[in-house]
Amino acid sequence: MTSTFTNIIEDMKTLSLEEKEELKFLLDRYVIEERRSEIYNNYKLSQKEFQENTLEFTSNIDRLKEMMNQ
Repeated sequence: MTSTFTNIIEDMKTLSLEEKEELKFLLDRYVIEERRSEIYNNYKLSQKEFQENTLEFTSNIDRLKEMMNQ
C-alpha cells in the first residue's frame, strides 16, 4: 500500500493545476459520501440497539469516554 500511495502522490505532483483542483473536488466529495455512510450506519445501529433495549445513555463523562472506547 505504501508504495502505491507514494506512486499516487508522485503522479499527482505532475498534474496541471486544473487537474489537481478537480482531484481535490472529487476527493472532497468522496470523503463527504464516506462520512455520510458512516453516520447512516451509526444511526441504523442505534435504532437497532434502541429496539433491542440495549442502547445506553449516561451523563457521566467518565462513563461516556469508556463507552466510546468500546
